[in-house]
Amino acid sequence: MAPSPDLMLSIEDIKIAGSKKLPLMAREFYNSGSTTQVTVTENSTAYNKYRIRPRVLVDVSNLDLTLTLFDQTLSFPLGLSPTGIQAMAHPDGELATSRACARRNIPMAVSSFCTYPIEDITHASKTINPIPHAMQLYTLRDRDLQKQIIQRAESAGCKAIFLTADSPVLGVRYNEQRNDFRTPAGLSWPMMGVTSEAIQSQTHDAGFVATNSDAHSWAREIPWLRSVTRMQIWIKGVLTAEDVLLAREYGCEGVIVSNHGGRQLDGVVPTIDALPECVKAAGGKLRVHIDGGIRTGADMFKALALGAECCWIGRPTLWGLAYDGEQGVTRVLDILYDEFKRCMQLTGCRTLADISPAALAIIRTDGPVARL
Repeated sequence: MAPSPDLMLSIEDIKIAGSKKLPLMAREFYNSGSTTQVTVTENSTAYNKYRIRPRVLVDVSNLDLTLTLFDQTLSFPLGLSPTGIQAMAHPDGELATSRACARRNIPMAVSSFCTYPIEDITHASKTINPIPHAMQLYTLRDRDLQKQIIQRAESAGCKAIFLTADSPVLGVRYNEQRNDFRTPAGLSWPMMGVTSEAIQSQTHDAGFVATNSDAHSWAREIPWLRSVTRMQIWIKGVLTAEDVLLAREYGCEGVIVSNHGGRQLDGVVPTIDALPECVKAAGGKLRVHIDGGIRTGADMFKALALGAECCWIGRPTLWGLAYDGEQGVTRVLDILYDEFKRCMQLTGCRTLADISPAALAIIRTDGPVARL
């Protein structure tokens, strides 16, 4: 008998319970990163060097956690990052995730390697609560296919394109090679137009190389995207001020500070450490969000204190799906909502605007903690 959801008290609890239900190949595909896993680990542990400076005797009986994004008021500053092949974790896959987001009134980004069509995914939430969706997009060799994905996403009601900019090639993932990872038989990639039979005929890496372009550039991609869609254009995978400045130059609406969950180049900067320079470079001219390694409401609080407008999570979605489908994802969102709300109350922050660098200290190597 499955454990009661009431016993799932943390994201770590759900990670353990969900991972146990997954076959080895799926578990390692979801949980692992590239080469020696340094970035996968540091994305989470980097939050530990920040300590919170709470204010007391503040009336926190009436909080406002809401955020306006994509012309919609959302319940709190969290979104679900694009994670592919969700039906490998649970048969309902992205449909369950979309419904869970609708119940919590938060946005969902959909992977190009989704296992259900975008039309079905956006429709899944509409009967509950029409939430904003974004379509994740790679730069593809086949421009017609890329345009088709964009047009389908826009027609289905998506508000933005999340252009994944950190993946001209796949990172070196030992587990995928050792396990000969392939999307399980019976699952397809409907947005990419790839059948289950085609998926089984080649390795995951070979399939990526065959479809994705390594000849991308700012000058090639952004003007072309502007010419084929009215959706917002966000750049996902930014880690430096230099690239944020380019995103500003090319008129992008936002960036997501991300290292692909440690699945691309191992040893890059943890996203929470890259965040401050990216926020400074944005200068309030475009929106700055973050994903990677967020496992608690306190992590969310720290990211907002360092300047992120909103946090996005990837693996916790997959663990929730594996644990208990839609109810599992809902439990993930409930945990993070409650932890984040309590963190605001215990720090004396009544609105998101109250969360500032003054709420944080950093552990120094040469002595006591120091205010930011």
